[in-house]
Amino acid sequence: MLRDLQISTHFTNKEIFRKSPYELRKKRIFLLLQFHALGTIVSVEVQRGTKVKAFVSFFAFRKLRKVRGVMGKLEGKVAVITGASKGIGEGIAKVYAKYGAKCVLAARGPKVLELAEQLKSEGYEATGVQVDVSDYKSVERIVEVAEKTYGKIDVLVCNAGVCALEDFLEDDTFENRDLHLDINVKGAWNVAKAVIPSMIANGGGAIVVTSSVTGDMVADPGEVAYATSKAALVGFTKALAREFADKNIRVNAICPGYVRTPLVEGMAKQSDPENPERAIQAIADAVPLKRLADPEEVGELAAFLGCYESSYITGTQIVIDGGSTLPETTSMGQ
Repeated sequence: MLRDLQISTHFTNKEIFRKSPYELRKKRIFLLLQFHALGTIVSVEVQRGTKVKAFVSFFAFRKLRKVRGVMGKLEGKVAVITGASKGIGEGIAKVYAKYGAKCVLAARGPKVLELAEQLKSEGYEATGVQVDVSDYKSVERIVEVAEKTYGKIDVLVCNAGVCALEDFLEDDTFENRDLHLDINVKGAWNVAKAVIPSMIANGGGAIVVTSSVTGDMVADPGEVAYATSKAALVGFTKALAREFADKNIRVNAICPGYVRTPLVEGMAKQSDPENPERAIQAIADAVPLKRLADPEEVGELAAFLGCYESSYITGTQIVIDGGSTLPETTSMGQ
């Protein structure tokens, strides 16, 4: 027997990228939502600034999640996401697609093409492109593909990154240092430089930079190269936000703590080769929420910073770490 499920939804407006919600609330704007429920179309009229409730079957709701616009705060936006083949980047891509964005997914390996095909098979709009973010000429391909396929770029997520632990004095060839600077710092620099002209031509946009709590707030032995690169991205975010604010381009950084990704699993293997799960559990035990983040939780924050909901936020970094940076070194009274 089918169960009824109550759904609440808010109207989202494409113009709100450049106007405050308070300006738009003065207007009477209506949106016709069509819920395709088991072959029956249920039409609901929605007034701006109000909630509506609709009842559809449980199985119909599962279909609705794949219909762009039902949860479409990124509806109509074209988003470029780098480092999108796995981990946090994959999580961001899935969340952006869920909210209606047309996604241009970029990464070095072929897995990014597979992810794009997977999203398309689920009814979303996505295109994959293989690029090396450390190479500016390669990065220019992202803009070419995005503009040729979708005509514009509204959101850029600079997410490509690496992390390799190494003792500071053992990096005799500076290979570890250069790897982190080339991918993490120069990569974000290259992609932003290539994409911003397209955003300016389009009247503005939003840039989300994946930094970390490491470097700007905390650090551990073996992380000098990684911490340096991630701290640099915070400065990059603030300076870029200041420089392009008058072009209606917002720039913000996300600072994740530990997220259950292949990168973190690789770090755990480096830390405890015999039992990497033990290292991951030790991390989880030290987090006040007692777990690592899911990549799509970071994706939700990236979606917030890429859409109209954060229209007055720029030049800042937001921590998403389960409270891991809260404890003092020594807890008093325990």
